[in-house]
This record gives sequence, structure tokens and C-alpha cells, in this order.
Amino acid sequence: MHRIRHLTRPASAAPALVAVAHGSRDLRAPHAVAALLERVRELRPGLEVRLGHIELNAPLLPETLHALGDGEAVLVPLLLGRGHHVKHDIPASVAAAPALRARVAAPLGPHPLLVEALHDRLTEAGWHPSDQGNRDSAVVLAAAGSRDPESAADTRRTARFLGERLGGVPVVPAYTSAASPTVPAAVRALAARGHHRIAVASYFTAPGRFASAAAAHAPWIAAAPLGAHPAMARLILHRYDQALAAGPLAYDIPTHTRFPASA
Repeated sequence: MHRIRHLTRPASAAPALVAVAHGSRDLRAPHAVAALLERVRELRPGLEVRLGHIELNAPLLPETLHALGDGEAVLVPLLLGRGHHVKHDIPASVAAAPALRARVAAPLGPHPLLVEALHDRLTEAGWHPSDQGNRDSAVVLAAAGSRDPESAADTRRTARFLGERLGGVPVVPAYTSAASPTVPAAVRALAARGHHRIAVASYFTAPGRFASAAAAHAPWIAAAPLGAHPAMARLILHRYDQALAAGPLAYDIPTHTRFPASA
């Protein structure tokens, strides 16, 4: 009978990067996340990159953390703001793996690299430089939404950054759940203000029900989710490096941990 042995890292090895995805019933989502993590591996050869999901898809985060045993890891949420999952669910999973020396990085947003990815996705969908000076043009930044006011603040900040990147075009944050305004309400409000070329920017890491619902309300163009954009891979590594630079790895993460809004 063969025994299964757990391989251990050399003492000098960098902590594993554990990307924490939300999970989705949309079959495209796992493929998008896998492609994104392949970009991360290409940028940082030799770094151990693992994946854990909060729900719906395997491997679930507790399973990924358990497999790391008493090793070291930095958890990077593939989430775009400071909502319940970042503040409570992820730290709770870390607390349930007491042997693991772990640190939770800040969520991906807001950050200028996200704005770079959002701008490129809009351009791919048909946004043209001439739209930046067109008073008819406007953008709805469609996000998942959260009851946490800090999450909404993060989305509003990204909307402001994107508006600046687009040369002052109005960018209105809107949500597919848990917060207001909804995407169709934001579209109607912009139309009432005289904007007839209204694009929907998809502020989602991967395809899914919410991203599809937001795109369906686009009166003009709808951008694809952020997906495996190169800026996303760079941002994941930036958050990983930030967490390492913050100090020694902690054995537990309190559920009231506050994360920086940007950097």
C-alpha cells in the first residue's frame, strides 16, 4: 500500500499565492480565472500559485488552505472592493486553518491597473477616442453591489478614476444586487440628462449571471468582464507583494481587519 506524502517547500521559498475567487455557476468563469492565473505564473515563474473559491466551484478555499498544511501563504482576493467576503468570509477560512501562516492581501480595487483594464475592455467593445469629447457619451460602471458602505465607496472611486481616464466623460456606478442605483436605473438617468451613447463597463473579474444581466441593459455597447487582462495579473502580484512588505506573516487574521482603499 502506497502512502501519500505531502511535499514541503524549501525554507527559502516564497509564500504561496492563493487567489481567492468568488465562484460562479457560469461555466465560463472557472476558465477565465484559470487563464488569469496562468498569466500570473508567466509573470512570476517559480511562485506557487493556487486557487480557492468562496462558494460554488472547486476547490473551495478551506480545501486549498488545508492542503498547504503548516506552510506560508498570501491570500489575494480576486474581488474588487471591501465587502463581506473580504472582511469576514476569507479571514474566517484562515482562522479555521490555524497551522497555516497566512496574510490576507487587500482586494484588487480600487487601483489604476483596474482602470487600465476597464478602458481596454471598453475599447475592445467599440469605444473610440472621439467618444471622450462627445457630450452624448457616458458610461455605467456595472458592479455586483454590496451592503457594505466601504464597498460602494470603492466602486465610486473606480468610477471617478475611469471618468478621468476617459477625459471627463460621466461614469456612473451601478449595481446588479444589494445596492442602488441599479444598472437600468443608471441608464435611464443618463438618458434623461441627454446622453444617447451609453456604454456599460463590466466591473466583474469573470463572466457570470450578474455580468450578463448588466450587459443586457446596455443601450449601446457592453464591455466584457476584466478576465485575463494583463493588468489584472500585474495587480494580483502587486497585492501579493504589498502584503509581504507589510510585515511578518500572521497566524490568524481578525475578522475586523481593515484594508487600504487603494495603493
